[in-house]
Amino acid sequence: MQGDPRSHGLWEVSAPPAPATRPLTCAVRADVVVVGAGYTGLSTALHLAEQGCDVVVLEAVDIGFGGSGRNVGLVNAGMWVMPDALVDTLGADQGERLISYLGEGPSLVWDIIARYAIACEATQAGTLHVAPDRAGVAELAERHAQWARRGAPVELLDAQATAGRLGTTHYQGALLDKRAGTIQPLAYVRGLAAAAIGQGARIFTATPAIGMRADGGGWQVTTPQGAATAQKVVFATDAYTRHLMPQVQTQQVFLPYFNLATAPLPDALAKTLLPQRQGAWDTRQVLTSFRMDRQNRLIFGSVGALRTGGAQIHRAWARRALARIFPQLGAVDFQHQWHGTIGMTNDHLPRFHELADGVVCFCGYNGRGIAPGTAFGRSLAGWLRGGNEELPLRPSTPQDAPLRNLKGAFYEFGAQAFHLVDARI
Repeated sequence: MQGDPRSHGLWEVSAPPAPATRPLTCAVRADVVVVGAGYTGLSTALHLAEQGCDVVVLEAVDIGFGGSGRNVGLVNAGMWVMPDALVDTLGADQGERLISYLGEGPSLVWDIIARYAIACEATQAGTLHVAPDRAGVAELAERHAQWARRGAPVELLDAQATAGRLGTTHYQGALLDKRAGTIQPLAYVRGLAAAAIGQGARIFTATPAIGMRADGGGWQVTTPQGAATAQKVVFATDAYTRHLMPQVQTQQVFLPYFNLATAPLPDALAKTLLPQRQGAWDTRQVLTSFRMDRQNRLIFGSVGALRTGGAQIHRAWARRALARIFPQLGAVDFQHQWHGTIGMTNDHLPRFHELADGVVCFCGYNGRGIAPGTAFGRSLAGWLRGGNEELPLRPSTPQDAPLRNLKGAFYEFGAQAFHLVDARI
């Protein structure tokens, strides 16, 4: 997008075209204005429009420009932290409710994809959280125990079963979550946009929200060439928030994440890698993720940004790591590379904020945007319509993350230092 092949990489060249949109060049009115055309914003718009609500979406760049069009494409249940951590942080009632709600997130994604025939390479084969060492095996055993107590369809795999699922003996165990799967993330968010438009939503791209003021009991959101007025406003910009509502941004530390994709592999070779097509990521602190797409490309990612020397360091590391994990690949090169930003909160849990009377947002996905963003959008739509919808999170007040810029720099350059030496022995 915007002529930068490192913004969306493979996803940009392999996704179906986005639905036709245009900038807002006049004044419009609606019941709800949504700022941001990612998973949360478009799910909110779709579910509002399905209920007969007049909704306008304002997107600063293009549909899926932020994290929704850059991520790995793993449709996971829950958050990064273990289920018990949600209870410890939020209390038993709210914590268990959120765990149950997020556990059902992937099924909502699969349902929307089926109902609206979204062509996004949806693969409902589960995902694999994999352990390279004994500490990782112990972590996965605890995750399995916590999810199993709650009746989740998860399976703990030993080293032999893990090797059969991955096509490598590099890992000592894995946790298979059968609720999960993979998608082409940019194709999915574009499909959400097309579905919302089909239900009557109006989406304006290349239309940044540059100001907002109270207007007759509601709000007017101004743009460079127009304005949108509504009783209620949803901010769905998360880690890609610009200058409006900066408290959405300043409560998060930004973690860069990159992906590299090979050329399509020969069928015989591709069948030896993740033969059942689960997506995977490991338990290391500087984690590694890998998955296949429908064209037999291997997509390999980790923490880091492809800038300020990072591109060369991370590509070299990826070649070494792949030689260790999947030696059957031989020498590899990468056809596509891209990176994006993950917003991390201090407790690694999402937030719901009432930023002003009638102005709300969900944010802080901590690397789990697809299913939670879709699910939160649905619940927010019901809540905005004044029904009996109970939001999965109670409102909280944004609090600035201490040393956020320093921590963000540490993530980026620390990952470079780690990848400079990792996988050399």
